[in-house]
Amino acid sequence: MAKSDVHSPSPFPTIEQCSSIGRENDTVVADMDGTLLRGNSSFPYFALVAFEVGGILRLLFLLLASPVAGLLYYFISESAGIRVLIFSTFVGMKVSDIESVARAVLPKFYAGDLHPETWRVFSSCGKRCVLSANPRIMVEAFLKDYLGADMVLGTEIGSYRGRATGLVLSPGILVGRNKAQALRKAFADASPPDVGIGDRRTDFPFMKLCKEGYVVPSKPEVEAVSHDKLPKPIVFHDGRLVQKPGPLMALLTILWIPAGFVLACLRIAAGALLPMPLVYYAFWALGVRVYIKGTPPPPAKKSTGQTGVLFVCSHRTLLDPIFLSTALGRPIPAVTYSLSRLSEIISPIKTVRLSRDRLTDANMIKKLLQEGDLVICPEGTTCREPFLLRFSALFAELTDDLVPVAMSNRMSMFHGTTARGWKGMDPFYFFMNPSPAYEVTFLNKLPPELTCGAGKSSHEVANYIQRTIAATLSYECTTFTRKDKYRALAGNDGTVVEKPRLAANKVMGC
Repeated sequence: MAKSDVHSPSPFPTIEQCSSIGRENDTVVADMDGTLLRGNSSFPYFALVAFEVGGILRLLFLLLASPVAGLLYYFISESAGIRVLIFSTFVGMKVSDIESVARAVLPKFYAGDLHPETWRVFSSCGKRCVLSANPRIMVEAFLKDYLGADMVLGTEIGSYRGRATGLVLSPGILVGRNKAQALRKAFADASPPDVGIGDRRTDFPFMKLCKEGYVVPSKPEVEAVSHDKLPKPIVFHDGRLVQKPGPLMALLTILWIPAGFVLACLRIAAGALLPMPLVYYAFWALGVRVYIKGTPPPPAKKSTGQTGVLFVCSHRTLLDPIFLSTALGRPIPAVTYSLSRLSEIISPIKTVRLSRDRLTDANMIKKLLQEGDLVICPEGTTCREPFLLRFSALFAELTDDLVPVAMSNRMSMFHGTTARGWKGMDPFYFFMNPSPAYEVTFLNKLPPELTCGAGKSSHEVANYIQRTIAATLSYECTTFTRKDKYRALAGNDGTVVEKPRLAANKVMGC
């Protein structure tokens, strides 16, 4: 479409004039970019797929192709521009990898751009349909799993032997008349939709098929819908990029990665080779911020037969025990559920793998506590969002010397965790951030009357510590487990490949 056609005088009223009361039996049809989402550009979402599946080289290829897509979009047609983005992003990719990113990565970013007025109307209707020029494979998981869409009509991409060809199947890119034709076909045996919502002239054909039509005016200052208003909270998400990569951010990411990797190696070397009392200062000199709150207990005195303290931490990255040791100025051994061989080799502290056999793990932890202090993350896996997963109760049965530690961190470019990728790169990605930060908050040692030694059950103790840490961090407690996370993000439980659905209502108040 020509540039002048994007926003023309509309024969339809604006979305603010649409009532959302009494719509329970109505059917709504909404466009996606610029309508259901605030932003008109789909480049950031293509960039996310390009980077998460194809890496930095695929992202560079997409970035180089984007000016061509832009010229075609403005001077030839919207369809031609989108075809270039689809080809440069998808050609050669495994379809299963695209589906994985659409399920585990994109929802977090889509949810952060939800238009409040469109969502007000869309969520009030009983039946919901979304039309999108973007590939259906990209948007369907988010729209159905998180927004409750009943039908998603999007551009279909071709594939051959499990890999995307980068070409578009008939009827082509879903814009203009193609949207209207797709909608007419979908509702051929039903009454016309009650409400149609779009944002540009090319949406008018499908909007005219609806009983009512409303236009979403372009207002960049509109704030997105807050996550707590979504029908289903986004507790888990994957992917390495913290920010939505527009063209400038994508360029900065590409330019930063080589220098950032060298910097990460220096930071990891400092943590691994220097004495632990010096690591705190070395991290600060290298741009890694470590903030310490609370008063930790002194080291256990072996001469008096005193057993070690068990530090019970919330779990943000695999580096939690290292930053705990940095805050204490002494190495504290950590028990881990799963750790890559590379992470074990470069770790500056002793790591001991749990077998997931209850009796074996209990005996091992007791033995380690007899040797000194120990750190454990009873969630069993990391969580990026402000939630705490369910605490495994085994630790509470093994000692009454429990010190809760609230761990939080800050990353500006890359996430230091992954469920789908190679975990050996987790510490490198964390330290590749320009100025990553960790906050270690030592809470009061658990009072004797709240321990198993005083008659409390291990589950009561674990739940109490979970609530205490959550209150400190202003997080929310959940009953989600490690298996729930991997089922949501990787389609398996961490060990066996399977694809059950994640329950939608496991979030509970603290």
